[in-house]
Amino acid sequence: MIKVENLHKHFGGFHAVDGASLEIEKGTITGLIGPNGAGKTTLFNVVAGVLQPTSGRVTMEGEDITGLPPHELFHKGLLRTFQIAHEFASMTCRENLMMVPPGQLGEKLWDTWFGRKRIADEERALRARADEVLEFLTIEHLADHKAGQVSGGQKKLLELGRTMMVDARIVFLDEVGAGVNRTLLNTIGDAIIRLNKERGYTFVVIEHDMDFIDRLCDPVICMAEGKVLAEGTLNEIKANEHVIEAYLGTGLKNKDKVEA
Repeated sequence: MIKVENLHKHFGGFHAVDGASLEIEKGTITGLIGPNGAGKTTLFNVVAGVLQPTSGRVTMEGEDITGLPPHELFHKGLLRTFQIAHEFASMTCRENLMMVPPGQLGEKLWDTWFGRKRIADEERALRARADEVLEFLTIEHLADHKAGQVSGGQKKLLELGRTMMVDARIVFLDEVGAGVNRTLLNTIGDAIIRLNKERGYTFVVIEHDMDFIDRLCDPVICMAEGKVLAEGTLNEIKANEHVIEAYLGTGLKNKDKVEA
């Protein structure tokens, strides 16, 4: 579904992404792991149009999307969440969801004058859809709470809910488990699995929690120093000497000493 070819992103002399190439298969939940500073989030930002690449190419089902801005990728069904949730704090959780679908009638001045009934009908439909999403995510009790006042894990669920308000096809999740307690993380994991199996979402997940990655992701891609080191199941990744070197600073020959 997504193909990244020899991607580079430089910040002056620092090569955050340094010739990374990878493929994301449709219908998978792909894990992206690696030590801090490996270039994972920068790769996400380039693919999702937040940053322009220095060089390289990104395609989505064969279409060149390199450098397209986020709003154009949004209309193609490519969405991303952030490590720190970007909720509209003064709006309710329901309102945060209702505002996501594009091209709403209330956005046009003419319709606010002469299309009030149609606007009201559309808002009722959006409200019902938002309530269905909140129920799916088991946070329907937060519908009328201000989004800025709910917990970090609940904000992550709300961000996931935004992707459900449009026809998302592939979602990039950046450290969805950061600062989230184990109970809510399990709830988030359940929602991701259901969206993948029941609605055909493709996911790419950056996460440091290996239990979470093990539960959800196959395949797993490991990055270090801006490059892709290895790809496979999590067990294969754990046994890869280059991955051990990147994480622990030692190869397989010294692995037992490190573990001891």
